[in-house]
Amino acid sequence: MEVSSTDRFYEVTELAGASISREQLERMSHRYHWAARHCRGKDVLEVACGSGQGCGILSAVAKSFEAGDYSERILGIARRHYGERVRLQQFDAQRLPFADGSKDVILLFEALYYIPDARQFVSECRRVLRSGGAVLIVTANKDLSDFNPSPHSHRYYGAPELRALFEEQGFASELFGFLEVGSVSLRQKLLRPVKAAAVRLGLVPKTMAGKDLLRRIVFGKLTPMPAELPVSSAPLAEPKALRADAPDRLHKVLYCHATLRT
Repeated sequence: MEVSSTDRFYEVTELAGASISREQLERMSHRYHWAARHCRGKDVLEVACGSGQGCGILSAVAKSFEAGDYSERILGIARRHYGERVRLQQFDAQRLPFADGSKDVILLFEALYYIPDARQFVSECRRVLRSGGAVLIVTANKDLSDFNPSPHSHRYYGAPELRALFEEQGFASELFGFLEVGSVSLRQKLLRPVKAAAVRLGLVPKTMAGKDLLRRIVFGKLTPMPAELPVSSAPLAEPKALRADAPDRLHKVLYCHATLRT
């Protein structure tokens, strides 16, 4: 049976209840707590929210919060968990169903590469944001030697490409790196060349089920993905400011804070 265009992401998305590494959980928690500092007292929209792990953190600090995803099937998981707590709706990131100048912050985490036309998404952000509003992007760093693109992805953006993507449409951007490759476990360091070779040969599993075994080999014991991330009171590890005129090869994750110029 043919898989619908929206359901094809179900097998490659980190859903509530899935087995993940502690590093993956750390990465997800960090990006939402980083975003929360920029969302306090603001009208906030999360695009491509997946099964909604970060919605609780953001809705607790925002003046208003809405979220949505391209996949109705994945969004159903978030709806079952949050009920009436969070307004959720299905939409395409290239056609945001929100009024002009109605939001202060728009977030898109680990999904920019799935959008067929990222420029159209940025154009929609420019329309929906108020003057001085911000777009927060978190994305995998394509410029690492062992980078493995996700199935169904269209294009990944490194630091220079992210800056160009936003600045050509009137945004001023700041780029940051998180999770230095040199800070990972000895097991990961030893296996990085093996992973890089597997990526070149096309041997990395494509589905989340297939990746579970690979995670166990690389990271060891896995943990369940929570339906909702807990609010943490621990000090936030600051992402490192990056030059935006050269590829970054030191961090696993790139953060972008793009502000709409007034």
